[in-house]
Amino acid sequence: MTISKGKLYLIPTRLGENAPLEVLPISIKKIIEQVDYYIVENEKTARRFIKLISSNKSQQNLKINILNKFTKPDELPLFITPCLEGKHIGLLSEAGCPGVADPGSDIVNIAHQNDIKVIPLVGPSSILLALMSSGMNGQHFTFNGYIPIEQKERKTYLKKLERLSVENNQSQIFIETPYRNNKILDDICATLHKNTRVCVACDITLSTEFIKTTTVAEWQHIKVDLHKRPTIFIIHKD
Repeated sequence: MTISKGKLYLIPTRLGENAPLEVLPISIKKIIEQVDYYIVENEKTARRFIKLISSNKSQQNLKINILNKFTKPDELPLFITPCLEGKHIGLLSEAGCPGVADPGSDIVNIAHQNDIKVIPLVGPSSILLALMSSGMNGQHFTFNGYIPIEQKERKTYLKKLERLSVENNQSQIFIETPYRNNKILDDICATLHKNTRVCVACDITLSTEFIKTTTVAEWQHIKVDLHKRPTIFIIHKD
């Protein structure tokens, strides 16, 4: 008898400490109530999220594998074994969408290799929400991830992104470790052309949300504290 394979559900989470179902559709709750096998980055926060979504779900029945920077590559194929045995698995991101600026993409790739159906669920992506609200080119853009830490290298990299935005008419999106956000904005103001547009999108979907797009020249006179606040930066020079 052939066992039908389970599905891999890509389950988005909230971007901060707001009520989950304020930003997530009810379909997330329905899937979480059905699934007992999970692949997560942090077990404690994952269990807390699952309990917030479905308070009656048995925590004792959850089977959780951890996927983070300490996970060995040869462990990953074992994580999808339940799918091969006919059980569904939920892949949970720490914040936002699994597989987007998130280690979950390796699991998704293994699922495809094993002909397991991958089902992405609707939820917030800070990258796309920032781009949507930036007023910049939403048809041609690049997400660059984290930029260099060392200041001289970082400034050179910022100039490179500015040049690419001109050459390709392309919005350049990047992020920084939250405790360095203020410093990166200072470097943007000190390095880029005064007419380059900069979008700062901070605490997206939260009550403290701040989103503003204006020129470098204007940013030089704006006081905003981004310290330890999740922030997306986008630049574009016409």
